[in-house]
Amino acid sequence: MRGLIIGRYQPFHKGHLEVVKCVLKEVDDLIIGIGSAQISHTLENPFTAGERITMISEALKEEGLKCHYIIPIPDIWNNSLWVKHVIALTPSFNVVYTGNPLARRLFMEEGVEVREVPMFDRRKYSGTEIRRRMIMGEDWESLVPPAVARVIKQIKGVERLRDITRSDELTHLRRGDISP
Repeated sequence: MRGLIIGRYQPFHKGHLEVVKCVLKEVDDLIIGIGSAQISHTLENPFTAGERITMISEALKEEGLKCHYIIPIPDIWNNSLWVKHVIALTPSFNVVYTGNPLARRLFMEEGVEVREVPMFDRRKYSGTEIRRRMIMGEDWESLVPPAVARVIKQIKGVERLRDITRSDELTHLRRGDISP
């Protein structure tokens, strides 16, 4: 049986790793879909699809886990076509694992079996929290697999996030969205 999990993985963290481990107990093959693959260099999506593929593959290799496919999936901004889009970009699969209510609904409406994934300390293991910690200079490395921390350091990901934050703050100041 082949399963699919989709996430943005901005960045891939220990919660994601635990989900992969759980799913691998149920399937023979696993497809990891990288959502919003076309977006990078923003506060919400700072890493490129290639960087996320590297993070995931290095973390899985370090754990001795085998994932057969890591597929970038760009957004199409049309929910009624999204599942067909995912199916067109990936090898065939039997079951989708997701904690996202919209993704669950869309796959179910297309007749795809959907299983919910367990969440692992969601407040702590959250891309949003990890990116916040990177920007604020707080500990973030303990929340990601060591291989992911190495990739982020190699690409100067923390510096990228801090630069993006500065440019976003200036944009908001220029528009009058926030006060100085």
